[in-house]
Amino acid sequence: MSGRVEDLSPQQQEALARFQENLQDLLPTLPKADDYFLLRWLRARNFDLQKSKDMLQKHVEFRKQLDLDNILAWQPLETYPRAQVIQLYDSGGLCGYDYKGCPTWFDIIGTLDPKGLLLSASKQDLIRKRVKVCELLLHECELQTQKLGRKIEKVLMVFDMEGLSLKHLWKPAMEVYQQFFAILEANYPETVKNMIVVRAPKLFPVALNLVKSFMGEETRKKIVILGDNWKQELTKFISPDQLPVEFGGIMTDPDGNPKCLTKINYGGEVPRSYYLREQVGMQYECKVCVGRGSSQQVENEILFPGCVLRWQFASDGGDIGFGVFLKTKIGERQKAGEMTEVLPSQRYNAHLVPEDGSLVCLKAGVYVLRFDNTYSLIHAKKVSYTVEVLLPDKASEEKLQGLRAARPSPVQ
Repeated sequence: MSGRVEDLSPQQQEALARFQENLQDLLPTLPKADDYFLLRWLRARNFDLQKSKDMLQKHVEFRKQLDLDNILAWQPLETYPRAQVIQLYDSGGLCGYDYKGCPTWFDIIGTLDPKGLLLSASKQDLIRKRVKVCELLLHECELQTQKLGRKIEKVLMVFDMEGLSLKHLWKPAMEVYQQFFAILEANYPETVKNMIVVRAPKLFPVALNLVKSFMGEETRKKIVILGDNWKQELTKFISPDQLPVEFGGIMTDPDGNPKCLTKINYGGEVPRSYYLREQVGMQYECKVCVGRGSSQQVENEILFPGCVLRWQFASDGGDIGFGVFLKTKIGERQKAGEMTEVLPSQRYNAHLVPEDGSLVCLKAGVYVLRFDNTYSLIHAKKVSYTVEVLLPDKASEEKLQGLRAARPSPVQ
């Protein structure tokens, strides 16, 4: 049995009745604690009553902390000046419904400016805005239930990955998405119907691998990656009249705009006039002293192509040179001139503003991050840094490779 209303086994029916009894103290604090709502929590914990209750109790605390009963009226503008940056540049939007009447949310990733947003607004407000989206979608489900006369309790999410690049893998930005998916799992169980990914570039498996550990197994199973014919494939989930022209449907704005800009925010680069700060606070894992007239090398072995090398660093005592190299001989230290230059070495004012960056490793081998102080014959420099190797999600990588292999050969 599916564990849904009208499809319960006798044991599940008994578990639901006992769950209701166990929650008499909590039910009054919840907005709509009907059988559909309670079964979501039971299914999320395989009808384990204690685990389901613990999960729901944590959600009640979460509701209080974020004042979810009033979050639909919340605007970041109330928090600090120029906070309309979130409304203007944080992408996404509710647009249309699938064939069953479930609301469809479009998340536009490629045109998002993650660093600009995090330098212009607080991380807490960006996450709060996403929680507001979750509550908005649940509210829309309720409106659809009333309109259609049958229960609607799931949402469809479409992630447009065109333009996904290394800037989107910036650590503070990925932490926002990681926290969002963790919140989604803990507080909105059994509400996602599918997560449909379109226009995914080669970098997508790395991005997915960074967030998938924050998703439950059932949520990961709902990820659907579409290939080159994604516009045609999308119409299997969503009727063309409920789908913007931009995504393969026939819906437009009243003025004929194919992107439906009145419904979907496509983000964009945040103007520097919105910036509240020049940097986001970092915590570094390692420290090293680079002596005067010398350099320090940090080695990272890359076992296969397609991995991403990501770094952040700050210096104390003045600027520092930095470059990335690929060793040509394994097992011995090489000078910069003896290695293959991957990222040209240059001097950074990392004592004023911390530096961060990343690159896609096109070859396997040992990559060397080199901190260069050879130009300073008087001052030693202290460098704090974090270096990470980001691996691709193998399942999605194989899926994308399969979709590319299925492309028709070009006409000769």
